[in-house]
Amino acid sequence: MNAVSRTDSVVVVGASLAGFSLVRALREYGHEGDITVVGDEPHLPYDRPPLSKDFLHDDVDIALGEVAEANWMLGRRAVGITSTAHGPGVILDDGGQVSGNSLVLATGARARSLPGAPTLRGVHTLRTLEDARAIRTSLRTARTVVIVGAGLIGSEIASTAVSFGIEVIIVELSTEPLTAVFGPQIAPICAAMHSANGVRLLTGVAVDRFLGDVRVRAVQLTDGTELAADAVVIGIGAVPNTEWARDCGLEIDNGFITDSRCRTSIPGIYAIGDCARAYNAELGGHHRSEHWTNATVQARIAAADIVGAAQRPTSTPYFWSRQYGRMLQFAGHSRATDAVRFVDGDASTESFTVLYERDGAPVAVFAIDNPRLFTRYRKHIERLTPDAIDISSAISIS
Repeated sequence: MNAVSRTDSVVVVGASLAGFSLVRALREYGHEGDITVVGDEPHLPYDRPPLSKDFLHDDVDIALGEVAEANWMLGRRAVGITSTAHGPGVILDDGGQVSGNSLVLATGARARSLPGAPTLRGVHTLRTLEDARAIRTSLRTARTVVIVGAGLIGSEIASTAVSFGIEVIIVELSTEPLTAVFGPQIAPICAAMHSANGVRLLTGVAVDRFLGDVRVRAVQLTDGTELAADAVVIGIGAVPNTEWARDCGLEIDNGFITDSRCRTSIPGIYAIGDCARAYNAELGGHHRSEHWTNATVQARIAAADIVGAAQRPTSTPYFWSRQYGRMLQFAGHSRATDAVRFVDGDASTESFTVLYERDGAPVAVFAIDNPRLFTRYRKHIERLTPDAIDISSAISIS
């Protein structure tokens, strides 16, 4: 394949939400040059959040929407970054190259697995469409499923598995699951939803090994406990996809390091989404976020910088999770030391809303099954937030 060069062009590596949003934002900002998107999956961009929810029941529409004009090179993998007379570019898996005036890295992350995890049938991680289909197949015949990790992904899959009538056991290394997400006051309320719905939650223990020959039959824990399992889903976070670019001189540390405008240490190269660790003045350092809204916000920031457009104020960081038929919503920046105040309901009620306050001012809001009041407080917090372009994540992974 011959090298492809474009004048006034942008090359995007990654055809998921961040790359999709970047292309759309570039066109909205008036970019008329060529855009080439390299994606290792064979699919056009799709929405990942339903993969741990409705999609496990049956196929649902996961398209992100109308695809903006671009040259979509799908099923292709970038293996390195190069520099040409036209600007930065990438080397593809067939030895070809694509270059442009700007290069945007949106390679996302991959599901973290366990050291020494065997390739047994029935042991899954969740990241791609194919992963979700494999989990769905296992859930249709499983009697008992063990989920490793009590984070949002693990909790959502547990909720879905219970709806199939499956016995569900969650194994969580932390003794206080979800504390890093919701804080020490609210996390126990969320964790209690598992036992209330018939799910066993084992905390403060880790997986020692998986048992089985061809297919998993049990999980042995570090305390010696053996849990029978027809299926296992590992949900212990994600690893940013940066190794492919490690030899090009970019600063990499748990993600591509960028400034608040998504610019990496090499001029003309940007990084956005799950693979980026951007500087965030609000949080006081570089942080990596794996939330949906972060990918879309950073896409707009990078697109505006590429075309020289005025930066628009960003929205307050936001994410949501659906578990056991209940809607959990969070917006803002919280810290473990923030005061938490119930503004509607309390821990004993079916629905409630809490504010996280710092120095007497609201900085975040969380609600269960109270979307109207949640939205009201979310908008209030947005009005109090300075119109800064470096607000990039609600939950950070340092």
